[in-house]
Amino acid sequence: MLPLKSYQQQTLTVLQSYLTTARYQSVDRAFIDLVRENPALPAIVYQHLGDSLYDPLYDIPYICMRLPTGGGKTLLAAHSIAIAASAYLHQEQPLVLWLVPSDAIRRQTLATLRNSQHPNRQAIDASFSGRVLVLDIAEFEQLRPQDLQQRTCILVGTLQTLRVNSTEGRRVYAHNEHMEPHFANVRRDHPDLEYVDGTAKQKQIRYSLRNLLALQRPLVIVDEAHNASTKLSVEVMQRIRPMCVLEFTATPATNSNIIHTISAVELKQEEMIKLPIILTEHPTWQEAIHHSILTRNRLQMAAEKEADFIHPIVLIQAENKGREATVDLIKRYLIEEERLRPEQIAIATGEQRELEGVNLLDPANKVEYVITIQALKEGWDCPFAYVFCSVANIHSAQAVEQLLGRVLRMPYARCRRQKELNQAYAHVSSASWPQAVGQLRDRLVAMGFDQQEANQSIRPQLPLLPAVESPVAPEEPLFHLTLTTAPDLSDLSEQEQTQVDLKAIETVEASTAYCLQVRGDITTNLIEKLVKAVPKAEQTAVRATLDVQRSQQMQQRSPAQRGATLIIPQLCLWIDGQLEVITPEHFDAPAGLNLLEHSARLNEQEFSIHVETRSYAFDVNGKRLELRMVREQGELDLDFTQTHWSDLYLSRWVANRLRERFMKDEVLLEFVRQAIEYLVKERRMALIDIVRARYGLEAALRHRIVGIKSATAKQNFQTTLFAQDATVQTSYEYAIRFNPQVAFPPPYYAGIQRFEYHLFLPIPAFDTDDELACAITLEYLAEQGKIKYWVRNPVRQEGSFRLPLAEGYFYPDFIAQLSDDRILIVEFKGDHLVNDPKERQKKNVGEKWEETSSGQGLFVWVVQKDEFGRNVDRQIRAKIG
Repeated sequence: MLPLKSYQQQTLTVLQSYLTTARYQSVDRAFIDLVRENPALPAIVYQHLGDSLYDPLYDIPYICMRLPTGGGKTLLAAHSIAIAASAYLHQEQPLVLWLVPSDAIRRQTLATLRNSQHPNRQAIDASFSGRVLVLDIAEFEQLRPQDLQQRTCILVGTLQTLRVNSTEGRRVYAHNEHMEPHFANVRRDHPDLEYVDGTAKQKQIRYSLRNLLALQRPLVIVDEAHNASTKLSVEVMQRIRPMCVLEFTATPATNSNIIHTISAVELKQEEMIKLPIILTEHPTWQEAIHHSILTRNRLQMAAEKEADFIHPIVLIQAENKGREATVDLIKRYLIEEERLRPEQIAIATGEQRELEGVNLLDPANKVEYVITIQALKEGWDCPFAYVFCSVANIHSAQAVEQLLGRVLRMPYARCRRQKELNQAYAHVSSASWPQAVGQLRDRLVAMGFDQQEANQSIRPQLPLLPAVESPVAPEEPLFHLTLTTAPDLSDLSEQEQTQVDLKAIETVEASTAYCLQVRGDITTNLIEKLVKAVPKAEQTAVRATLDVQRSQQMQQRSPAQRGATLIIPQLCLWIDGQLEVITPEHFDAPAGLNLLEHSARLNEQEFSIHVETRSYAFDVNGKRLELRMVREQGELDLDFTQTHWSDLYLSRWVANRLRERFMKDEVLLEFVRQAIEYLVKERRMALIDIVRARYGLEAALRHRIVGIKSATAKQNFQTTLFAQDATVQTSYEYAIRFNPQVAFPPPYYAGIQRFEYHLFLPIPAFDTDDELACAITLEYLAEQGKIKYWVRNPVRQEGSFRLPLAEGYFYPDFIAQLSDDRILIVEFKGDHLVNDPKERQKKNVGEKWEETSSGQGLFVWVVQKDEFGRNVDRQIRAKIG
């Protein structure tokens, strides 16, 4: 099975945590807690799917995972089925309705989910032991009642299949005699079903797919969820009554309940996408296409030096009929002017589908140029697409975003040896893209990029417009703005006037435009003056262009770009004559931890069951949970339990779900058996009731085992690090290196304070104003020559410096290279946390790092004002000496 990237595993971990919390608390409370802990998430009020507290959909998870294009949404959706089934649905064989936005994606998704060799299907098979049935929604008649009980059934369809104003005439809503077996044991007055005549008078249930879905309460997965936010789409959900809705998209709606967001930086670090995008503007559409061909040829030569087969492809976005650069005209230009062979060109529009049946990854494929308008915006993935050439005035957000996304995917999800093959390329006509840098930046932001990420992901080439006479040496950095109206530059100072040149140019349409060239240091003051100087209609695009240029200019001036590195020794442990980096695993319970030395008896606070009419409720660790009637004819009709659910069978079922590497299987099984025996014999619970609440029992025992592990880890932490015979050493043999390749995901600091001595840009955001003040102190000390450079050390990020705790890691706030080359670690702590036991644990391990560093490291625990009355500045100075 395809191993998951770290950001993918992190996404699934967050999903599991949220669903588990939502199951035992509420969907909005779980959402609030998650947003509070993650500053990268938008702070919005949870948007319930149901209209009121009395709506059955009001308290179901309706959540979104945001992943930029190329992040593997479909694979994550496949893995999410098992997580939702276990953490929230409490079902062993769920029914899944998988909704996609178009027929093209439906066919693509079906193909991967039906292919036993594809990672998407393998992820599902592994979770459900191969008991999986995948159907097109049009094949719903093939579903049998026994399938729903014995297999995980997945129906794949488009939103349009269900999203209709009138349900008449739609097969999914129509009465169908083939569906009768599904309703054999359903009471005739079921309140959530539709009837043949539209009323409940005759009590004739409509045997429809809609009614089956409403009865079964499926898990709904929505791919490309930006297409599913309309009022009609919400009405669809209310018709089918899902138990849980998971959205996966790069462009969520503004009111989406986003529980996790992945940045483009993380995708690049995992070698999933090509960045940066090398953008070149051209005066005519012919030149844009010509240079796209030259770029492809150069990439082809680089590809031939690679071990893997790569065949670079150009995507050309043409204009609609009746405009200048149409599909037919571009194809004729490619053949007649550029001398390309017809077999090298394919047209993909709504009318011409020349890519159908063509495998662009086949070494025998001859297609190198694909002409489209917007037919490829969804459902088409080819990692060999490298060059995006747009000569069209089609700038609708989704059309450009999706087309641009086609060229970002990295072949084989692995960086290439040839640098040119790790980048994407864009060639545009300035006639149709007058402010290409700004427009492209905005499209990247809409695709899921942070604004700072987007600024750094575009590399504008020097303009290919007519040169402006200038005494400036040609090697000085220079870029241009194309304007429709001459700007008023009278507010610029004499110095600023020397940084700009303005020249009128003639466009293809024989009208006059203006080329404004800018060079030198782009200050925020200059940006404001230039934005004010252009017409209001162009101010947004001009500001975006200038922001991109300034961001890249600042990055080039950072210490990292000048070659500086920061290397921090790690806390290590001598084990059997070998030095190892200390991790929390060193404090874990030892292999073969004997759980039987601890009590398995669960009291009423930890686990209890309340039997009520036709329903059950139970408490797990003080949190009440209703056992919802998910399936009318299965979940609560447990006569079948008499045949195979014995106490030993239940023990094996629970133990199998609790299995971990540090526990012996036979010990874990006996621990679970003792817990069940106590519930039955001492607390007088009926076995059939415990079976009904088996997911709650699993949660209660997991909580008990976590407590045992936590107590063991804390004890091991103390003895491993602080015992007299502890063999701890801070060593450069294993070190964390901050260098120009380090790129942390958003959020980023966006304030007005300039940090000249931060190692790299952009700077990870500060959690509090106190941390910002601490950073300003470090910057001031750097200006005085006491510090060479420093970094903001973000929490829980790959590449950050961390120290081990009994459970998890400690990520200090700041790390600085002192002028004498010692390393200074700074942790700021608010007064309310000073005496917190976990925070004291951080202080202890930080001081241990310093103590064992042989004088090469310093650790300072900073508060607003210490016991001697010293402020932050004086505390740091005292530590440096």
